[in-house]
Amino acid sequence: MRTRAALLFLLAAVYSAPAHADGPAAAPQTDDSAPQAPAKEGAPKDKPASAAPQTPAEIRADLYKRLAVSKDSDETEGLVGLLLRAYAQSGSDAGDLLLSRARKAMEASEYSDAEKILDSTIELLPDWAEGWNARATERYIDDDYNGSMADIAETLKREPNHLGAMMGMGAILESRDKREEALKVYERALAVAPHWRNAEKPVERLKAELAGQEL
Repeated sequence: MRTRAALLFLLAAVYSAPAHADGPAAAPQTDDSAPQAPAKEGAPKDKPASAAPQTPAEIRADLYKRLAVSKDSDETEGLVGLLLRAYAQSGSDAGDLLLSRARKAMEASEYSDAEKILDSTIELLPDWAEGWNARATERYIDDDYNGSMADIAETLKREPNHLGAMMGMGAILESRDKREEALKVYERALAVAPHWRNAEKPVERLKAELAGQEL
């Protein structure tokens, strides 16, 4: 099925993205006991401390804003890639590790193991949307569409603009021949990420199919 293939392509992009980037190197320690040279008159003052790094939620909010004003598909594609990586940042080392293990289990088609890991992830971090979305993905791949839809609903409660969850919902609705409902979901994804090819293609296809059905 075209929608399934497209969604699995999207998931592959998520799996290939690192859960989080390496942090900055630690600053060298100074010896407070060493004598300090007197400050020269007119010497520049110490630079203010750098701003605290953005939280995962702040990173996502910034990317959604940038997507809304994106000018073309190439720019959108790059921003979506960053957003997919941002979804995988829980703010917890334990959460990131569990997600990484679950993804490896899914890649090995060990769906039962993956679901157990994701059950633990959700128990540990029930407010983290990506824990629910990852289990929705596992259930989708394992043909448990009802379970996947339930987890997608939980994902969207926590992250209403979650692109992966919306694409998964659209694919499942199409598999149930609910094309009008699927079209609305894809259009919703396209509203979040204008010019995104992954959403544009099913929107164009479903509009053509529904128009032909009305003739």
